Amino acid sequence: MRTDDFWQLIDQARAGGGGEAHAVAARAVALLAERDPAEIVGYARHQARVLAASYTADLWGAAYLVNGGASDDGFAHFRGWLMTQGRAVFARAVADPDSLAELPRIRSAALTGEEFGSEEMLAVPGEAYRKATATDLPAQPDPVVAPDLDDFWDFDDEDEARRRLPRLAALFVEPPQE
Repeated sequence: MRTDDFWQLIDQARAGGGGEAHAVAARAVALLAERDPAEIVGYARHQARVLAASYTADLWGAAYLVNGGASDDGFAHFRGWLMTQGRAVFARAVADPDSLAELPRIRSAALTGEEFGSEEMLAVPGEAYRKATATDLPAQPDPVVAPDLDDFWDFDDEDEARRRLPRLAALFVEPPQE
């Protein structure tokens, strides 16, 4: 599956998914299950590459700020939610995690405490494959390895958050005491 095909399927799911992550994931499963099993495997491989490319310290820091914390699983679920936002938002957030501060739902979350994650989106290829074949998705022969986070930082360090993610920190970190 090509990159354009992967994101096109997600865009189709977004159009018919009502905008909520769980609905987008459900629609993506339905759309993908209609395809040949080899295409579903291709989607799974591409999703693994997309998730590996988004496995960065600053994006994790952004998820931590926005969601009030982010474990390993929480960060994966956040990236699943980020996939439901479409290719442009995903790519921009990977390149510049602080750009998430421009999203209206993220800005609103600073007031409401809404958290963002979609474990369902991560399960799309497996669910689609099971639906299409009544068997489990085959293991990937060459799994994509997540890169090392060699620039990891203390996400609880408010000064570092302000330095690395100034727009998000302005929304989610208390102003410094005078």
